[in-house]
Amino acid sequence: MPSFDKPTDQQEATPDAQGADSRAATEAALFEAFGGVRGMVETTVPGLVFVAIYTVKRDIHVAAIAALGLSLLLGVARLVRKDTLKHAFSGVFGVAFGAVFAMMSGDAKNFYLPGMLYSLGLAVGYIVSAVAGYPLMGLILGPVFKENLSWRTRNPGRKVAYTKASWAWGLILLAKSAVLFPLYWWGDVTQLGWVKVALGIPPMLLSVYLTWIFLSKAPPPIDVFAEMEAAERAEREREAEATAR
Repeated sequence: MPSFDKPTDQQEATPDAQGADSRAATEAALFEAFGGVRGMVETTVPGLVFVAIYTVKRDIHVAAIAALGLSLLLGVARLVRKDTLKHAFSGVFGVAFGAVFAMMSGDAKNFYLPGMLYSLGLAVGYIVSAVAGYPLMGLILGPVFKENLSWRTRNPGRKVAYTKASWAWGLILLAKSAVLFPLYWWGDVTQLGWVKVALGIPPMLLSVYLTWIFLSKAPPPIDVFAEMEAAERAEREREAEATAR
């Protein structure tokens, strides 16, 4: 991932080099923010285990405990590899909530309901934030790119890109919800489970790809941390000069 703390080098770089740096930085940031392909797989496999075991055993408790156990193992593996904690535990909490909900309600379909409600809420959040001028994708990725909220007032091209990306995520998640909720209401748990698994990775990959396209064509981020460090250095130099006089 290229460094953003050398503005002089960036200014001297050719447009092609700047474009390559922007694409590489965008790819790295997306993988960091969303856990990469591995993170997508880890959020899908426990649901696959649940529906597979329930299809064979027809036992909510066995299926839920197996899915939760696998999710815990995946989380521990991430901790052993010293990966980001948010990726290690986010999937575990989601699966745990679904497993407890399914076992307490006695309805296996409720294993998937928390995740479905989360996706629907996230879809609404993306769309509402884009309409309001504070696209959620910018709020998520701004700190990763070290630009914080500078894209809102100082980098309008990136604000446009974040708005497009937020619309893309919102509409894709809405389409996913439009398929899953009718199955939750009128289908059986096996149908819901297999469709939920099938719709786990492809929509996420499409959303990430579109985000990468929008941001790689946008202006490079403004590294506000580097700016603050430069301002602090300049202030220290002025103080040193004043003291020397």
